[in-house]
Amino acid sequence: MDAIRQLLREARSIAVLTGAGVSAESGVPTFRGADGLWKQYRALDLATPEAFERDPKLVWEWYDWRRSLISKARPNSAHLALAELERQSRHFTLITQNVDDLHDDAGSRNILKVHGSIWIVRCTECGRERTDRRVPLPELPPKCDCGGLLRPGVVWFGESLPAGIWEKAEEAAHDAAVFLVIGTSAVVYPSAGLVQTSRRGGAKVIEINVETTPVSGTVDECLLGSAAELLPRLMA
Repeated sequence: MDAIRQLLREARSIAVLTGAGVSAESGVPTFRGADGLWKQYRALDLATPEAFERDPKLVWEWYDWRRSLISKARPNSAHLALAELERQSRHFTLITQNVDDLHDDAGSRNILKVHGSIWIVRCTECGRERTDRRVPLPELPPKCDCGGLLRPGVVWFGESLPAGIWEKAEEAAHDAAVFLVIGTSAVVYPSAGLVQTSRRGGAKVIEINVETTPVSGTVDECLLGSAAELLPRLMA
Protein backbone atom coordinates (compact mmCIF):
# COMPACT_ATOMS: atom_id res chain seq x y z
CA MET A 1 0.00 0.00 0.00
CA ASP A 2 2.83 2.44 0.85
CA ALA A 3 4.52 1.79 -2.49
CA ILE A 4 1.29 2.57 -4.35
CA ARG A 5 0.84 5.78 -2.35
CA GLN A 6 4.32 6.86 -3.38
CA LEU A 7 3.61 6.00 -7.03
CA LEU A 8 0.50 8.18 -6.96
CA ARG A 9 2.32 11.07 -5.28
CA GLU A 10 5.21 11.05 -7.75
CA ALA A 11 3.38 10.18 -11.00
CA ARG A 12 3.69 12.76 -13.76
CA SER A 13 0.30 11.63 -15.09
CA ILE A 14 -2.50 9.43 -13.79
CA ALA A 15 -5.39 7.87 -15.67
CA VAL A 16 -8.25 5.99 -14.10
CA LEU A 17 -10.85 3.62 -15.56
CA THR A 18 -13.96 3.09 -13.43
CA GLY A 19 -16.79 0.64 -13.89
CA ALA A 20 -20.10 -0.32 -12.34
CA GLY A 21 -18.51 -1.60 -9.14
CA VAL A 22 -17.77 1.97 -8.04
CA SER A 23 -21.40 3.03 -8.47
CA ALA A 24 -22.68 -0.19 -6.88
CA GLU A 25 -21.21 0.99 -3.60
CA SER A 26 -23.59 3.97 -3.82
CA GLY A 27 -26.53 1.61 -4.27
CA VAL A 28 -26.75 1.75 -8.06
CA PRO A 29 -27.54 -1.72 -9.48
CA THR A 30 -25.00 -3.01 -11.99
CA PHE A 31 -27.72 -4.19 -14.43
CA ARG A 32 -25.58 -7.21 -15.22
CA GLY A 33 -26.17 -10.63 -13.69
CA ALA A 34 -28.78 -11.40 -11.05
CA ASP A 35 -29.52 -7.80 -10.06
CA GLY A 36 -29.91 -6.73 -13.68
CA LEU A 37 -33.43 -8.07 -14.15
CA TRP A 38 -36.27 -5.57 -14.58
CA LYS A 39 -39.70 -7.16 -14.75
CA GLN A 40 -38.89 -10.12 -17.03
CA TYR A 41 -36.31 -8.24 -19.10
CA ARG A 42 -32.53 -8.22 -19.03
CA ALA A 43 -30.39 -5.19 -19.87
CA LEU A 44 -29.28 -6.94 -23.05
CA ASP A 45 -32.93 -7.09 -24.14
CA LEU A 46 -33.51 -3.36 -23.71
CA ALA A 47 -30.27 -1.43 -24.19
CA THR A 48 -30.13 -1.80 -27.96
CA PRO A 49 -31.16 0.32 -30.96
CA GLU A 50 -33.36 -2.57 -32.11
CA ALA A 51 -35.28 -2.65 -28.81
CA PHE A 52 -35.86 1.10 -29.01
CA GLU A 53 -37.09 0.89 -32.58
CA ARG A 54 -39.39 -1.98 -31.65
CA ASP A 55 -40.86 -0.50 -28.46
CA PRO A 56 -39.55 2.94 -27.43
CA LYS A 57 -42.08 3.26 -24.59
CA LEU A 58 -40.91 0.02 -22.96
CA VAL A 59 -37.26 1.05 -23.24
CA TRP A 60 -38.05 4.45 -21.75
CA GLU A 61 -40.01 2.87 -18.88
CA TRP A 62 -36.85 0.96 -17.99
CA TYR A 63 -34.65 4.05 -18.25
CA ASP A 64 -37.14 6.12 -16.26
CA TRP A 65 -36.95 3.48 -13.53
CA ARG A 66 -33.13 3.50 -13.67
CA ARG A 67 -33.07 7.30 -13.50
CA SER A 68 -35.30 7.22 -10.42
CA LEU A 69 -32.88 4.82 -8.66
CA ILE A 70 -29.81 6.85 -9.64
CA SER A 71 -31.42 10.13 -8.56
CA LYS A 72 -31.41 8.85 -4.97
CA ALA A 73 -27.74 7.79 -5.06
CA ARG A 74 -24.92 9.91 -3.68
CA PRO A 75 -21.17 9.76 -4.34
CA ASN A 76 -19.38 7.36 -2.03
CA SER A 77 -15.90 7.67 -0.58
CA ALA A 78 -14.36 6.14 -3.73
CA HIS A 79 -15.86 8.91 -5.89
CA LEU A 80 -14.67 11.53 -3.40
CA ALA A 81 -11.16 10.05 -3.18
CA LEU A 82 -10.80 10.16 -6.97
CA ALA A 83 -11.90 13.80 -7.03
CA GLU A 84 -9.26 14.56 -4.40
CA LEU A 85 -6.63 12.61 -6.35
CA GLU A 86 -7.41 14.77 -9.38
CA ARG A 87 -6.92 17.95 -7.33
CA GLN A 88 -3.52 16.71 -6.11
CA SER A 89 -2.25 15.43 -9.49
CA ARG A 90 -0.34 17.25 -12.18
CA HIS A 91 -2.11 15.47 -15.05
CA PHE A 92 -5.22 13.43 -14.35
CA THR A 93 -7.88 11.84 -16.56
CA LEU A 94 -10.89 9.90 -15.33
CA ILE A 95 -12.34 7.48 -17.88
CA THR A 96 -15.66 6.03 -16.79
CA GLN A 97 -18.00 3.41 -18.15
CA ASN A 98 -20.68 4.62 -15.74
CA VAL A 99 -23.58 6.77 -16.95
CA ASP A 100 -24.84 8.06 -13.59
CA ASP A 101 -22.71 11.26 -13.31
CA LEU A 102 -21.77 10.47 -9.70
CA HIS A 103 -18.16 11.37 -10.50
CA ASP A 104 -19.35 14.85 -11.51
CA ASP A 105 -21.34 15.11 -8.29
CA ALA A 106 -18.22 14.20 -6.30
CA GLY A 107 -16.23 17.03 -7.87
CA SER A 108 -14.24 15.28 -10.62
CA ARG A 109 -13.75 17.53 -13.63
CA ASN A 110 -11.59 15.92 -16.32
CA ILE A 111 -14.01 13.07 -17.09
CA LEU A 112 -14.31 11.04 -20.28
CA LYS A 113 -17.72 9.34 -20.31
CA VAL A 114 -17.19 6.59 -22.85
CA HIS A 115 -20.74 5.25 -22.42
CA GLY A 116 -22.46 8.64 -22.22
CA SER A 117 -24.81 9.94 -19.52
CA ILE A 118 -28.27 8.75 -18.50
CA TRP A 119 -29.22 12.38 -17.83
CA ILE A 120 -28.71 13.39 -21.47
CA VAL A 121 -31.57 13.04 -23.94
CA ARG A 122 -30.92 13.14 -27.69
CA CYS A 123 -33.38 13.61 -30.52
CA THR A 124 -33.48 10.78 -33.04
CA GLU A 125 -34.58 13.25 -35.74
CA CYS A 126 -32.67 16.54 -35.36
CA GLY A 127 -29.82 15.20 -33.16
CA ARG A 128 -30.16 17.94 -30.54
CA GLU A 129 -28.95 16.98 -27.06
CA ARG A 130 -29.82 18.43 -23.68
CA THR A 131 -29.63 17.54 -20.00
CA ASP A 132 -32.91 16.51 -18.38
CA ARG A 133 -32.81 15.46 -14.72
CA ARG A 134 -36.55 15.29 -14.18
CA VAL A 135 -37.67 12.16 -12.32
CA PRO A 136 -40.03 10.79 -13.40
CA LEU A 137 -40.23 12.15 -16.92
CA PRO A 138 -43.68 13.64 -17.56
CA GLU A 139 -44.13 11.81 -20.89
CA LEU A 140 -42.96 8.40 -22.08
CA PRO A 141 -41.51 8.22 -24.60
CA PRO A 142 -40.37 11.87 -24.39
CA LYS A 143 -40.36 14.03 -27.51
CA CYS A 144 -38.15 16.82 -28.80
CA ASP A 145 -39.45 20.31 -29.62
CA CYS A 146 -39.14 19.28 -33.28
CA GLY A 147 -41.55 16.39 -32.68
CA GLY A 148 -38.94 13.65 -32.94
CA LEU A 149 -38.52 10.89 -30.37
CA LEU A 150 -35.89 11.46 -27.71
CA ARG A 151 -33.58 8.63 -26.70
CA PRO A 152 -31.23 8.29 -23.72
CA GLY A 153 -27.79 9.77 -24.37
CA VAL A 154 -26.01 6.51 -23.63
CA VAL A 155 -24.12 4.01 -25.75
CA TRP A 156 -26.24 0.93 -26.39
CA PHE A 157 -25.02 -2.58 -27.15
CA GLY A 158 -24.03 -2.72 -30.80
CA GLU A 159 -23.22 1.01 -31.02
CA SER A 160 -19.78 2.57 -31.36
CA LEU A 161 -18.27 4.62 -28.56
CA PRO A 162 -18.19 8.39 -29.19
CA ALA A 163 -15.13 8.79 -31.42
CA GLY A 164 -13.62 11.98 -29.98
CA ILE A 165 -14.02 10.84 -26.38
CA TRP A 166 -12.65 7.39 -27.09
CA GLU A 167 -9.56 8.79 -28.81
CA LYS A 168 -8.87 10.94 -25.74
CA ALA A 169 -9.34 7.90 -23.49
CA GLU A 170 -6.81 5.87 -25.49
CA GLU A 171 -4.35 8.74 -25.43
CA ALA A 172 -4.73 9.24 -21.67
CA ALA A 173 -4.27 5.51 -20.99
CA HIS A 174 -1.21 5.31 -23.23
CA ASP A 175 0.44 8.42 -21.76
CA ALA A 176 -0.24 7.63 -18.09
CA ALA A 177 2.57 6.83 -15.68
CA VAL A 178 0.02 5.16 -13.39
CA PHE A 179 -3.23 3.59 -14.58
CA LEU A 180 -5.89 2.66 -12.02
CA VAL A 181 -8.58 0.13 -12.99
CA ILE A 182 -11.39 0.30 -10.45
CA GLY A 183 -14.63 -1.62 -10.11
CA THR A 184 -14.80 -2.90 -13.66
CA SER A 185 -15.36 -6.49 -14.74
CA ALA A 186 -12.83 -5.98 -17.57
CA VAL A 187 -15.01 -7.95 -19.96
CA VAL A 188 -16.65 -5.06 -21.85
CA TYR A 189 -14.58 -4.05 -24.87
CA PRO A 190 -13.15 -1.81 -26.12
CA SER A 191 -12.86 -0.22 -22.65
CA ALA A 192 -11.20 -3.31 -21.15
CA GLY A 193 -8.49 -2.98 -23.81
CA LEU A 194 -7.28 0.25 -22.18
CA VAL A 195 -5.36 -1.88 -19.68
CA GLN A 196 -3.13 -3.21 -22.44
CA THR A 197 -2.94 0.24 -24.04
CA SER A 198 -1.58 1.65 -20.78
CA ARG A 199 0.88 -1.22 -20.39
CA ARG A 200 2.22 -0.63 -23.89
CA GLY A 201 2.77 2.98 -22.89
CA GLY A 202 4.82 1.91 -19.88
CA ALA A 203 2.31 2.61 -17.10
CA LYS A 204 2.23 0.93 -13.73
CA VAL A 205 -1.24 -0.65 -13.68
CA ILE A 206 -3.11 -1.05 -10.39
CA GLU A 207 -6.43 -2.87 -10.18
CA ILE A 208 -8.96 -2.44 -7.38
CA ASN A 209 -11.92 -4.80 -7.37
CA VAL A 210 -13.92 -7.01 -5.05
CA GLU A 211 -12.86 -10.06 -7.08
CA THR A 212 -10.29 -10.99 -9.69
CA THR A 213 -10.99 -10.23 -13.35
CA PRO A 214 -9.56 -11.34 -16.71
CA VAL A 215 -6.87 -8.63 -16.43
CA SER A 216 -5.81 -9.35 -12.84
CA GLY A 217 -2.92 -11.53 -13.94
CA THR A 218 -1.51 -8.83 -16.22
CA VAL A 219 -1.46 -5.84 -13.84
CA ASP A 220 1.37 -4.73 -11.54
CA GLU A 221 -0.78 -4.69 -8.39
CA CYS A 222 -4.21 -6.21 -7.74
CA LEU A 223 -5.95 -5.00 -4.58
CA LEU A 224 -8.98 -7.06 -3.67
CA GLY A 225 -11.64 -5.23 -1.72
CA SER A 226 -14.08 -2.36 -1.70
CA ALA A 227 -13.03 0.71 -3.67
CA ALA A 228 -14.86 2.85 -1.11
CA GLU A 229 -12.54 1.47 1.57
CA LEU A 230 -9.28 1.09 -0.35
CA LEU A 231 -9.12 4.38 -2.28
CA PRO A 232 -9.31 6.64 0.79
CA ARG A 233 -6.53 4.57 2.36
CA LEU A 234 -4.36 5.16 -0.72
CA MET A 235 -4.97 8.88 -0.32
CA ALA A 236 -4.11 8.91 3.40
